[in-house]
Amino acid sequence: MKRALVIQLTRFGDLVQTKRLVLTLQRRGFSVHLCIDRSLEGLARILYPDCELHPLIAHGSGIEGQGTDTVLPVNFKIFRQLAEINFSEIYNLNFSTMNYALSAMFDSKKVKGHKLINGQPLKDPWFELAFRLAAERRNNINLVDYWAALSPDMIPAADVNPAAEPGGKGIGIVLAGRESRRSLPYEVLAPLVMSARSTNKNKNLFLLGSPAEREAGRKLLSVLPSQVAKSTVNLAGKTDWAGLADAVTGLDLLITPDTGTMHLAAHLGVPVLGLFLSSAWCTETGPYGAGHTILQANTDCSPCMEAAPCYNALKCLLPFKEPSASRYVATRNPEHLPDKIAVFESNCDFLGTQYILKAGTDPTGERRQRLRKFIGCHLGLLDIGEYGPFPDLAEKFYKDNDWITP
Repeated sequence: MKRALVIQLTRFGDLVQTKRLVLTLQRRGFSVHLCIDRSLEGLARILYPDCELHPLIAHGSGIEGQGTDTVLPVNFKIFRQLAEINFSEIYNLNFSTMNYALSAMFDSKKVKGHKLINGQPLKDPWFELAFRLAAERRNNINLVDYWAALSPDMIPAADVNPAAEPGGKGIGIVLAGRESRRSLPYEVLAPLVMSARSTNKNKNLFLLGSPAEREAGRKLLSVLPSQVAKSTVNLAGKTDWAGLADAVTGLDLLITPDTGTMHLAAHLGVPVLGLFLSSAWCTETGPYGAGHTILQANTDCSPCMEAAPCYNALKCLLPFKEPSASRYVATRNPEHLPDKIAVFESNCDFLGTQYILKAGTDPTGERRQRLRKFIGCHLGLLDIGEYGPFPDLAEKFYKDNDWITP
């Protein structure tokens, strides 16, 4: 049997977003091996039960309270395992030092994505182009599709995740994401939660998060009406990977910033109401598949760079503080939508998951559709004779070496 190795050494959400690539490789007849950080092994077994896992220590979270002297023997064992397997294709999705070291173990002709050749870090031509396309972040493609397009014959986007449908169990609330600027403070989140609850048949609420969010959960409960707070289940810090998947399964709705749990919900077919601000932009990292809704902060400085300081007093948070924001969540009436919030809903097209404006403004929407067709022609998904040419886009995004044959 043909074997493919996917090296995905980043975090929770990224592992879930590798799904289209994994499913594509399996449909192409590969036995798929996943090299992941050890802290995500339990999650990977839930997401990808048919894959062979190679969990190494890529982050401090993988050490699990043991000394750093465990890193070398654990990783050496995994390196040796991988070196003994005859992989036909290797997909190296990240550009960390560890990823480059792993890529150097294999014939560079088999490595797709990021690789080292004679000590020089290089990108696959598709990644080179995609990095340039990412300069227009409002028009960027979904990360799921970015990784999947390394492989020929991508499976249809609609085959990746189930179309989202309410499951009847109530509403889940993810308290915060890894980046604090991308999450709503508890006092801003509470009115939105109550508005969503008011229109949902099942009034049960479940708070979700890591141990770091336990205090945020207590604060949110303190500002909810007492009867609502008493019936709310606070699961922050109380679930392992299996417990989290069980808690999310069957929800009517998941209210969340841009988080790994959001991508898990999409994997399970749970509708997402995403609250995106700061550096989070739905066309890049929104939940994958049809049936999700994003309230997107649409200020002139968004999306910003995650690692850069905010010089605008987090003005992208202000629209979520307006009373009309919670009124919109309850009514879904565009007349109630605050200025500087755009509402997008997800569906699937020829390229992958896209977000369509439902309320508010989207000044770059027309260009985004043109860019999607440009990318579709580049990847061979569309006929350039029918949809092209794209002289302006080709002049901006193509470089001379894109035309050099392998």
